[in-house]
Amino acid sequence: MNIVEIIVLGLIQGLTEFIPISSSGHLVIAQNFFSGSADHLFLEFINIGTMLALFVYFRNRIWSIIVDVFVKRNIRLALNIVITAVPAGIVGLLLADFIGSSAFFGSMYVVVVTLFVVGVLMVVLERLPKASKVRSMEELPKRRAFVIGLAQMVALIPGVSRSGSTIIAGRLAGFSAAEAAEYSFLASLPIMMGVTLKVFVSDYAYLSDHLGMLIVGNIVAFASGLLAVGFLMKYLSRHGLAVFGWYRIALAFVLGLILLLQ
Repeated sequence: MNIVEIIVLGLIQGLTEFIPISSSGHLVIAQNFFSGSADHLFLEFINIGTMLALFVYFRNRIWSIIVDVFVKRNIRLALNIVITAVPAGIVGLLLADFIGSSAFFGSMYVVVVTLFVVGVLMVVLERLPKASKVRSMEELPKRRAFVIGLAQMVALIPGVSRSGSTIIAGRLAGFSAAEAAEYSFLASLPIMMGVTLKVFVSDYAYLSDHLGMLIVGNIVAFASGLLAVGFLMKYLSRHGLAVFGWYRIALAFVLGLILLLQ
Protein backbone atom coordinates (compact mmCIF):
# COMPACT_ATOMS: atom_id res chain seq x y z
CA MET A 1 0.00 0.00 0.00
CA ASN A 2 1.13 3.54 -0.65
CA ILE A 3 0.92 6.39 1.87
CA VAL A 4 -2.32 7.77 0.41
CA GLU A 5 -4.09 4.42 0.81
CA ILE A 6 -2.77 4.06 4.37
CA ILE A 7 -4.04 7.52 5.35
CA VAL A 8 -7.43 6.99 3.65
CA LEU A 9 -7.95 3.65 5.39
CA GLY A 10 -6.89 5.14 8.73
CA LEU A 11 -9.38 7.98 8.29
CA ILE A 12 -12.17 5.59 7.33
CA GLN A 13 -11.41 3.37 10.33
CA GLY A 14 -11.30 6.27 12.78
CA LEU A 15 -14.35 8.13 11.53
CA THR A 16 -16.69 5.24 10.78
CA GLU A 17 -15.83 3.04 13.77
CA PHE A 18 -17.76 5.46 15.98
CA ILE A 19 -20.10 7.32 13.63
CA PRO A 20 -22.80 4.67 12.99
CA ILE A 21 -22.34 4.29 9.25
CA SER A 22 -20.22 1.08 9.45
CA SER A 23 -16.43 1.00 9.47
CA SER A 24 -16.32 -2.54 8.07
CA GLY A 25 -18.69 -1.61 5.24
CA HIS A 26 -16.71 1.48 4.27
CA LEU A 27 -13.44 -0.45 4.48
CA VAL A 28 -14.86 -3.10 2.13
CA ILE A 29 -15.81 -0.29 -0.26
CA ALA A 30 -12.33 1.24 0.00
CA GLN A 31 -10.67 -2.13 -0.57
CA ASN A 32 -12.68 -2.59 -3.74
CA PHE A 33 -11.56 0.82 -4.98
CA PHE A 34 -7.96 -0.03 -4.05
CA SER A 35 -8.28 -3.37 -5.85
CA GLY A 36 -8.08 -5.28 -2.57
CA SER A 37 -4.59 -4.03 -1.70
CA ALA A 38 -5.40 -3.57 2.00
CA ASP A 39 -5.12 -6.96 3.73
CA HIS A 40 -7.22 -7.86 6.74
CA LEU A 41 -4.27 -7.84 9.14
CA PHE A 42 -3.61 -4.18 8.44
CA LEU A 43 -7.26 -3.42 9.16
CA GLU A 44 -7.14 -5.41 12.40
CA PHE A 45 -3.98 -3.67 13.58
CA ILE A 46 -5.32 -0.16 13.01
CA ASN A 47 -8.11 -0.98 15.47
CA ILE A 48 -5.47 -0.14 18.06
CA GLY A 49 -5.73 3.53 17.16
CA THR A 50 -9.50 3.64 17.56
CA MET A 51 -9.30 1.66 20.81
CA LEU A 52 -6.85 4.20 22.23
CA ALA A 53 -9.17 7.01 21.13
CA LEU A 54 -11.93 5.50 23.29
CA PHE A 55 -9.61 5.11 26.27
CA VAL A 56 -8.60 8.76 26.00
CA TYR A 57 -12.11 10.14 25.51
CA PHE A 58 -13.73 8.05 28.25
CA ARG A 59 -10.70 8.00 30.59
CA ASN A 60 -12.63 9.47 33.54
CA ARG A 61 -15.56 7.11 33.08
CA ILE A 62 -13.24 4.11 32.76
CA TRP A 63 -11.37 5.15 35.89
CA SER A 64 -14.64 5.44 37.82
CA ILE A 65 -15.58 1.91 36.74
CA ILE A 66 -12.20 0.61 37.95
CA VAL A 67 -12.69 2.39 41.29
CA ASP A 68 -16.21 0.95 41.57
CA VAL A 69 -14.95 -2.60 41.01
CA PHE A 70 -11.78 -2.64 43.10
CA VAL A 71 -12.49 -0.05 45.81
CA LYS A 72 -16.25 0.18 46.23
CA ARG A 73 -16.88 -3.49 45.29
CA ASN A 74 -19.67 -2.39 42.97
CA ILE A 75 -19.55 -4.57 39.86
CA ARG A 76 -22.98 -3.83 38.39
CA LEU A 77 -21.85 -1.70 35.43
CA ALA A 78 -18.72 -3.78 34.80
CA LEU A 79 -20.85 -6.94 34.79
CA ASN A 80 -23.31 -5.43 32.31
CA ILE A 81 -20.43 -4.49 30.02
CA VAL A 82 -19.06 -8.03 30.18
CA ILE A 83 -22.50 -9.52 29.46
CA THR A 84 -22.85 -7.24 26.42
CA ALA A 85 -19.35 -8.11 25.17
CA VAL A 86 -19.67 -11.90 25.49
CA PRO A 87 -21.78 -12.80 22.39
CA ALA A 88 -19.61 -10.92 19.88
CA GLY A 89 -16.45 -12.01 21.69
CA ILE A 90 -17.30 -15.71 21.50
CA VAL A 91 -18.53 -15.66 17.91
CA GLY A 92 -15.62 -13.49 16.78
CA LEU A 93 -13.12 -15.82 18.43
CA LEU A 94 -14.64 -19.03 17.10
CA LEU A 95 -15.22 -17.74 13.57
CA ALA A 96 -12.23 -15.39 13.19
CA ASP A 97 -10.61 -17.39 10.39
CA PHE A 98 -13.90 -17.79 8.53
CA ILE A 99 -14.71 -14.09 8.84
CA GLY A 100 -11.26 -13.13 7.59
CA SER A 101 -11.36 -15.44 4.58
CA SER A 102 -15.04 -15.69 3.62
CA ALA A 103 -16.18 -14.00 0.42
CA PHE A 104 -19.45 -13.22 2.22
CA PHE A 105 -17.70 -10.87 4.68
CA GLY A 106 -15.98 -9.03 1.84
CA SER A 107 -18.97 -8.79 -0.46
CA MET A 108 -20.16 -5.42 -1.71
CA TYR A 109 -23.64 -6.92 -2.16
CA VAL A 110 -23.80 -7.75 1.57
CA VAL A 111 -22.67 -4.22 2.41
CA VAL A 112 -25.38 -2.68 0.23
CA VAL A 113 -28.13 -4.74 1.91
CA THR A 114 -26.93 -4.13 5.47
CA LEU A 115 -26.36 -0.43 4.89
CA PHE A 116 -29.95 -0.11 3.67
CA VAL A 117 -31.65 -2.27 6.32
CA VAL A 118 -29.91 -0.70 9.32
CA GLY A 119 -30.38 2.74 7.75
CA VAL A 120 -34.14 2.20 7.63
CA LEU A 121 -34.11 1.11 11.28
CA MET A 122 -32.30 4.32 12.23
CA VAL A 123 -34.82 6.47 10.37
CA VAL A 124 -37.86 4.84 12.00
CA LEU A 125 -36.22 4.21 15.39
CA GLU A 126 -38.06 6.92 17.32
CA ARG A 127 -41.39 5.41 16.24
CA LEU A 128 -40.54 1.93 17.47
CA PRO A 129 -41.77 0.71 20.88
CA LYS A 130 -39.15 0.91 23.62
CA ALA A 131 -38.65 -0.70 26.99
CA SER A 132 -39.17 1.33 30.17
CA LYS A 133 -36.53 4.02 30.66
CA VAL A 134 -33.36 2.93 32.41
CA ARG A 135 -32.18 5.44 35.03
CA SER A 136 -28.49 4.50 34.75
CA MET A 137 -26.18 2.01 33.09
CA GLU A 138 -25.72 0.28 36.44
CA GLU A 139 -29.47 -0.38 36.60
CA LEU A 140 -29.72 -1.81 33.08
CA PRO A 141 -31.35 -5.26 33.51
CA LYS A 142 -29.00 -8.11 32.63
CA ARG A 143 -31.43 -9.41 30.00
CA ARG A 144 -31.35 -6.09 28.18
CA ALA A 145 -27.55 -5.99 28.42
CA PHE A 146 -27.46 -9.39 26.73
CA VAL A 147 -29.83 -8.25 23.96
CA ILE A 148 -27.50 -5.30 23.25
CA GLY A 149 -24.72 -7.90 23.12
CA LEU A 150 -26.61 -9.85 20.47
CA ALA A 151 -26.88 -6.64 18.43
CA GLN A 152 -23.12 -6.20 18.77
CA MET A 153 -22.65 -9.78 17.54
CA VAL A 154 -24.76 -9.10 14.43
CA ALA A 155 -22.41 -6.20 13.69
CA LEU A 156 -19.71 -8.71 12.72
CA ILE A 157 -21.49 -8.64 9.34
CA PRO A 158 -19.96 -5.81 7.28
CA GLY A 159 -22.21 -2.82 6.75
CA VAL A 160 -24.24 -3.33 9.94
CA SER A 161 -22.07 -1.03 12.15
CA ARG A 162 -21.19 -2.09 15.67
CA SER A 163 -21.93 1.35 17.08
CA GLY A 164 -25.11 1.63 15.02
CA SER A 165 -26.54 -1.74 16.02
CA THR A 166 -25.74 -1.34 19.73
CA ILE A 167 -27.02 2.24 19.87
CA ILE A 168 -30.28 1.10 18.27
CA ALA A 169 -30.51 -1.76 20.77
CA GLY A 170 -29.64 0.60 23.62
CA ARG A 171 -32.40 3.00 22.60
CA LEU A 172 -34.92 0.15 22.47
CA ALA A 173 -33.63 -1.02 25.88
CA GLY A 174 -34.51 2.31 27.50
CA PHE A 175 -31.44 4.54 27.10
CA SER A 176 -31.43 8.02 25.62
CA ALA A 177 -29.43 8.36 22.39
CA ALA A 178 -26.36 9.76 24.18
CA GLU A 179 -26.55 7.15 26.96
CA ALA A 180 -26.90 4.38 24.38
CA ALA A 181 -23.81 5.67 22.55
CA GLU A 182 -21.72 5.87 25.72
CA TYR A 183 -22.74 2.37 26.78
CA SER A 184 -22.07 1.10 23.25
CA PHE A 185 -18.52 2.48 23.28
CA LEU A 186 -17.74 1.20 26.78
CA ALA A 187 -19.06 -2.25 25.84
CA SER A 188 -16.90 -2.30 22.71
CA LEU A 189 -13.65 -1.95 24.68
CA PRO A 190 -13.43 -5.61 25.81
CA ILE A 191 -13.90 -6.69 22.17
CA MET A 192 -11.26 -4.25 20.94
CA MET A 193 -8.81 -5.35 23.63
CA GLY A 194 -9.42 -8.99 22.74
CA VAL A 195 -8.82 -8.35 19.03
CA THR A 196 -5.65 -6.40 19.84
CA LEU A 197 -4.32 -9.19 22.06
CA LYS A 198 -5.10 -11.79 19.42
CA VAL A 199 -3.29 -10.00 16.60
CA PHE A 200 -0.28 -9.27 18.79
CA VAL A 201 0.02 -12.93 19.81
CA SER A 202 -0.74 -14.59 16.48
CA ASP A 203 0.54 -12.02 13.99
CA TYR A 204 3.50 -10.36 15.67
CA ALA A 205 5.64 -11.01 12.57
CA TYR A 206 3.26 -8.86 10.51
CA LEU A 207 3.68 -6.03 13.01
CA SER A 208 7.45 -6.12 12.84
CA ASP A 209 7.48 -6.38 9.04
CA HIS A 210 5.04 -3.49 8.48
CA LEU A 211 5.74 -1.29 11.49
CA GLY A 212 6.04 1.99 9.57
CA MET A 213 2.71 1.82 7.77
CA LEU A 214 0.96 0.55 10.91
CA ILE A 215 2.24 3.50 12.94
CA VAL A 216 0.95 5.93 10.32
CA GLY A 217 -2.40 4.13 10.02
CA ASN A 218 -2.91 4.03 13.77
CA ILE A 219 -1.99 7.69 14.28
CA VAL A 220 -4.56 8.68 11.64
CA ALA A 221 -7.17 6.30 13.09
CA PHE A 222 -6.55 7.61 16.62
CA ALA A 223 -6.83 11.29 15.69
CA SER A 224 -9.87 10.88 13.46
CA GLY A 225 -11.49 8.49 15.94
CA LEU A 226 -11.09 10.94 18.81
CA LEU A 227 -12.76 13.65 16.73
CA ALA A 228 -15.53 11.29 15.65
CA VAL A 229 -16.49 10.04 19.11
CA GLY A 230 -16.48 13.61 20.47
CA PHE A 231 -18.69 14.77 17.62
CA LEU A 232 -21.13 11.88 17.99
CA MET A 233 -21.55 12.24 21.75
CA LYS A 234 -22.34 15.96 21.37
CA TYR A 235 -24.64 15.37 18.40
CA LEU A 236 -26.64 12.62 20.10
CA SER A 237 -27.17 14.74 23.20
CA ARG A 238 -29.60 16.78 21.05
CA HIS A 239 -30.49 14.61 18.07
CA GLY A 240 -31.27 11.02 17.07
CA LEU A 241 -29.84 8.64 14.50
CA ALA A 242 -32.07 9.55 11.55
CA VAL A 243 -29.47 11.62 9.66
CA PHE A 244 -27.05 8.68 9.71
CA GLY A 245 -29.85 6.40 8.55
CA TRP A 246 -30.56 8.61 5.54
CA TYR A 247 -26.85 8.67 4.69
CA ARG A 248 -26.72 4.87 4.80
CA ILE A 249 -29.81 4.56 2.60
CA ALA A 250 -28.42 7.01 0.04
CA LEU A 251 -25.03 5.26 -0.01
CA ALA A 252 -26.74 1.88 -0.44
CA PHE A 253 -28.65 3.17 -3.48
CA VAL A 254 -25.49 4.63 -5.04
CA LEU A 255 -23.48 1.46 -4.49
CA GLY A 256 -26.35 -0.72 -5.68
CA LEU A 257 -26.58 1.32 -8.87
CA ILE A 258 -22.83 1.00 -9.43
CA LEU A 259 -23.03 -2.78 -8.97
CA LEU A 260 -25.94 -3.06 -11.41
CA LEU A 261 -24.08 -1.05 -14.06
CA GLN A 262 -20.87 -3.07 -13.83
